[in-house]
Amino acid sequence: SVPDVAGVLDDYPTRSGYLITPVVCWLDDDPPLIPNPAEVAQSYFVPFEDLLRTPRFLTIAQSPRPVIQMPLLDRTIHAPTAAVLYQFAEVVLRDRPTRVDQLEQPVFAWQ
Repeated sequence: SVPDVAGVLDDYPTRSGYLITPVVCWLDDDPPLIPNPAEVAQSYFVPFEDLLRTPRFLTIAQSPRPVIQMPLLDRTIHAPTAAVLYQFAEVVLRDRPTRVDQLEQPVFAWQ
């Protein structure tokens, strides 16, 4: 089936020179979604309630902007993914307008 586009989140420019444009879609699971193995190493099912966890905001010497981390699936998710998930949770699940362009990535992601 063809997904229905529900909306678009903020563009997120990465430190490595990419611009991510998150598109939120509603998708039936028939047929099941099968990620392209050339593009996706792993995929996860994350219930919406898990996205409502409180993110961590860290201070680093290299930037005045806070670094965002999301505790999720027994791991720590870093920006840019953490920023996208945080905005989705705030805007879609909590109905709170939230911007993420002020959120920083960890230094290891700057390359």
